[in-house]
Amino acid sequence: MKIVFATNNAHKLSEIRQILGQQMEVLSLADIGCHADIPETADTLEGNALIKARYVYDHYHLSCFADDTGLEVDALGGAPGIFSARYAGENHDSEANMQKLLAELGENPHRKARFRTVIALLLIDGDHVEESLFEGIVEGSITRERHGTEGFGYDPIFQPDGYDTTFAQLGMEIKNKISHRARAIQKLAAKLLGSPRKP
Repeated sequence: MKIVFATNNAHKLSEIRQILGQQMEVLSLADIGCHADIPETADTLEGNALIKARYVYDHYHLSCFADDTGLEVDALGGAPGIFSARYAGENHDSEANMQKLLAELGENPHRKARFRTVIALLLIDGDHVEESLFEGIVEGSITRERHGTEGFGYDPIFQPDGYDTTFAQLGMEIKNKISHRARAIQKLAAKLLGSPRKP
């Protein structure tokens, strides 16, 4: 089965292909010749994911899914949230984003946070298109400094509950089993493949 993942983010694409394994062929936007900068103008993760998935369907008429992910820090009122990728500016600079987040938190002892991914799926079934949403959440906390070199984004400063290391220290194999995106993708795979849902 072939399906389009509405992204050109190599990290996300690699992560999702590892999670889905050989079960289906996941195509990127570049693979289908889409080089548009799809605007993310909604005020929720759900809305942004739907915008991207609907764009691909409307222009290419292919089954597709799109995700939007936010890091929500309780002490910052849920920020950076939908602005996670561009928290420090439109350049999507992970290092600058981490610096800003750590500066905003300062010495605040309340560092509880969560990563939340929402996936929007548009699945073509004959003349019908079915829309579905899947959510994955992983709870954790923001460390006071960076640790680890693997992963991307905020991984060096996010420590998932139940672990004493950051996502960037865990390694992709473990992260891909417990991450917010992994949990949302497992629900997506259950829908696509008809397999029993994992918790």
